[in-house]
Formats: sequence, structure tokens, C-alpha cells
Amino acid sequence: MTVSIRIQAEAFDVAAETAALTEGRADIGAVVAFTGLCRDEGGRLTALELEHYPGMAEAEIAHIAAQAQDRWPLLGLTIIHRFGKVLPGDPIVLVLAASSHRRAAFEAADFLMDYLKTRAPFWKREHLKDGTAGEWVEAKDLDDEAAQRWL
Repeated sequence: MTVSIRIQAEAFDVAAETAALTEGRADIGAVVAFTGLCRDEGGRLTALELEHYPGMAEAEIAHIAAQAQDRWPLLGLTIIHRFGKVLPGDPIVLVLAASSHRRAAFEAADFLMDYLKTRAPFWKREHLKDGTAGEWVEAKDLDDEAAQRWL
């Protein structure tokens, strides 16, 4: 199984990442893609700043990916998370889950995003239209509740 985990400042190309995951593979019957985008929060934000601990973030994401591999018959995973300043409308995170059949790919992608939102060591700070740096974004109860269904 192919697993690619990257944390990068640069934007990513979903089509290119999907092509790289599936190139030369006739056994993959489904690829589910989730792309998370930066919102402007009702016009308040000019950017979202994401920080992480290099090494720790990759290790935690690899741990989450291994759990997905144990739960579903996956044939490939690509997980990309950005750091640095991201502008509204720009992509922040990509999860590609490949399997022989769609159900496993859908469920694995959903699982991975729930855990990326709650366990991956990233911190987000808002940059506001008035030129100030806003607060660090707190975790949302809804994200924690969503992840609980996988226990």
C-alpha cells in the first residue's frame, strides 16, 4: 500500500496528487478526496496562520493513517496538511483514500478528517481584516463529538 504524508507551506494540486496515487494501478476502484479550504469567517479574516511541531505532526498523522489501514482494506493514502499563512479560499488539507470499493474509501477519509481535526498537533491563529492578529482558534466541541463515533 502506498502512503504519502506531507506537511508543507505550498498549495497542492488535487488532480496531480490523485494521478500520483493511482498511476499504474488497476486494482483501485475508488478514490475519495476531501479538500479542506480556509474560510473568511463572514469576511472577518484575511488569513489563517497554521503552526505545527515538525516531526511530531508527521508521526501523529502516520499513527492515524495506520489506524485507518487497520480498519479498512485500503490500497493507498495521501494526506497533505499545510502550515504558514493560508488565505481564504486556499486549500489547507487534502485526504485521498483509495480502495477497491467506495465504502471503505469514504469511511476511511471521514475517519482521517475527524482525527486530523482533533488529534493532529496543529495550531491556528486568525489574522483579521483590521490588521490585527486574532486569537488562537479553540477546538470545537462538534469536532470532538464527530471523532467519538469512531471509538
